[in-house]
Amino acid sequence: MSVEQARAESIGYQALAYVGKRLPLQVLCSAAGHYIGTADADGPVSRESVSYFRSHHAAEHALQTGRWQQRLNP
Repeated sequence: MSVEQARAESIGYQALAYVGKRLPLQVLCSAAGHYIGTADADGPVSRESVSYFRSHHAAEHALQTGRWQQRLNP
């Protein structure tokens, strides 16, 4: 699956490509800040966005508008 297909379906490209899990994109938080990524019942699986965001709201806005850059490598 291509990066474009994954984004169109709102699933994590890295989670699918490197872990084999088809997980929805969501806003997550780490010590470094908020980011767009994926998680399962065990916790975070992948950080999909290149950038960290200053707030949950900013990351959510980026996710909803598509204004974020996909990481291509883990």
